Amino acid sequence: MTTLPTYALITPARNEADFIELTLKSVVTQTVRPLKWVIVSDGSTDCTDEIVQKYAVDHPWIELVKMPDRSERDFAGKVCAFNAGYANLADLKYDVIGNLDADISFDQEYFAFLMKKFAENSRLGVAGTPYREGSFQYDYHFTSIEHVSGQCQMFRRECFEDIGGYVPRKIGGIDLVAVTTARMKGWQTRTFVEKPYNHHRQMGTAAQNALIVPYRVGRADYVLGSHPLWEFFRCIYQLTRPPTLLGGTLRLVGFYWAMVRRVRKEVSADFVRFRRKEQMRRLGKFVRENSCSAISKCKNLLFSVANTYKRLTKDHPL
Repeated sequence: MTTLPTYALITPARNEADFIELTLKSVVTQTVRPLKWVIVSDGSTDCTDEIVQKYAVDHPWIELVKMPDRSERDFAGKVCAFNAGYANLADLKYDVIGNLDADISFDQEYFAFLMKKFAENSRLGVAGTPYREGSFQYDYHFTSIEHVSGQCQMFRRECFEDIGGYVPRKIGGIDLVAVTTARMKGWQTRTFVEKPYNHHRQMGTAAQNALIVPYRVGRADYVLGSHPLWEFFRCIYQLTRPPTLLGGTLRLVGFYWAMVRRVRKEVSADFVRFRRKEQMRRLGKFVRENSCSAISKCKNLLFSVANTYKRLTKDHPL
């Protein structure tokens, strides 16, 4: 029988009273529980703390850490909250560390499933699964299964230490940089698509207007070294997703406006080269795999138009 790795969880939470109980219920019912779960209340002013304390009474492996309120809500603050929880694990022996958002839920076998993946592959550095938002299922046309979404990222401890943990960035992309850096250092990273979890708040809208989000995502993509050609095709694809047309357009504007203004990148030149090389490889693969299908669809459309034209002109000659 395979011995599963042990794991610990950290959850930064700021005013998550609407959803955190769903996350708490999911974790406490796991068939394989964490050695410790540190929930860091990042200056919450709602009843987040009271909800967590209620569960901590019955589950002593849950620990609540309270941080003072801060005026700004940004991604750098989330990392500071995570690091406060990480410090509380200094004396704990564990194999895997997880960053878990406070607005997701999953089935009872979720962490047993992920720990089994770590047990099966000693080079697996980061693992996770896709998320669902209502009827929407995360799409992997332009995101490789090597990327692991930030709502639940599980790191082998050696990998997390190797990349230097999370690096605070106000603009975001913290999860992307961590996973990409892991691959740069030779670790394997993987999203296992067969076991999605539920994300109960639309991504990126916790304290932002939904129309501002795509513009800021585009700007962040530039700052974090995305290739302009990759970004163009991704934004074209994004036009088909809500907010239809507007989302992809705003994302494209955000990226290219940052490029025109020569906004300073927040990652190293090595990181930019590595990320762009991965993107171009994936784009080439995507084009090769879909070009035949696209050509076939165009041919069928042309034949259909031609046949329709023939029928019309036969009955009503021009």
